[in-house]
Amino acid sequence: MINRLSAPSVIALGGLLLLMDAGTAPQAAAQTSTYTAPRTADGKPDLQGMWTNNTITPMERPARFEGKPALTAEEQRVWEQQIADRTAEADLPSDPNRPAPTKDQIDLEDSYNNFWFDDGTTIAVYNGEPRTSLVVDPPDGRTPAPTAAARARMEIAAEERRLRPSDGPESRSLSERCLLSFGSSSGPPMLPILYNNYYQIVQSPGYVMILVEMVHDARIIRIDDEPLPAALQPWLGDSIGRWENETLVVETHNFHPLQTYRGSADQFRTTERFTRVGPDTINYSFTVNDPDTFTSAWTAEIPMNRTDEKMYEFACHEGNYALPGILAGARVEERDAGANQ
Repeated sequence: MINRLSAPSVIALGGLLLLMDAGTAPQAAAQTSTYTAPRTADGKPDLQGMWTNNTITPMERPARFEGKPALTAEEQRVWEQQIADRTAEADLPSDPNRPAPTKDQIDLEDSYNNFWFDDGTTIAVYNGEPRTSLVVDPPDGRTPAPTAAARARMEIAAEERRLRPSDGPESRSLSERCLLSFGSSSGPPMLPILYNNYYQIVQSPGYVMILVEMVHDARIIRIDDEPLPAALQPWLGDSIGRWENETLVVETHNFHPLQTYRGSADQFRTTERFTRVGPDTINYSFTVNDPDTFTSAWTAEIPMNRTDEKMYEFACHEGNYALPGILAGARVEERDAGANQ
């Protein structure tokens, strides 16, 4: 189920007075108090509820904002209005008399009508700043370059997909097989994508569970626990959390070898931080450390905003009729190729 969320452009953080005028970025006044989250029955900060991380702020900083990590109030207003205008145009009824697109004309914009997209209507506001990118370190707002080893792995994988695209179900992507969401929605790291950006957090003594709307993935974070044996490699990695005052810190490693992020290697590790900074806001940040894939570690920050919307069951396997067709089509192509030899 897709729902649009109209979040406020600037979030009032507990204990912070946000000063803002038409020409400057918001500035935080002197902090007079620190927001303290409500507690669960076992005395831990309560992160429970339904949250969304959808935003129009891109992962990496656009070239037009080079050297500018935060927007002015006017820049924020203009960008959000541009998105609103584009959405309104995309929501207009299709012309029933338009010609059918050719195969070469079909792209992502033709895959769904605009109703299905839920990639946000507002800029990501983090600690009072309307951000130009989710990546904050390196300071240029761009992810570090891949290593030579990572580029070689990705080239080999691409060639394998080209030569053997449909030998069996295992040749297709995890998202196409409905095993995991695409675009690292489930994470870690948990990133906003085209739609289904809802997360339900549930806590119990010793555990934090994050239910992800996309493909209904559920990640169970064990608190103050020992790592799993190396032979056990969960799809979403082995997540172990600890509380540092108001912040839940989660270290995840030992991912399933088929679950990669941007060509990541077996040493891929994420460190996530969840801090509830107000009644309706969680500051979520993550650091990626994988020296075999990226030339340096890097960090992104994403606000998670509370929503009163419901999360509905995401059905994927049940309607995934394309996969048998893809495999059957590949067998026909093989048969025809053999007949022509």
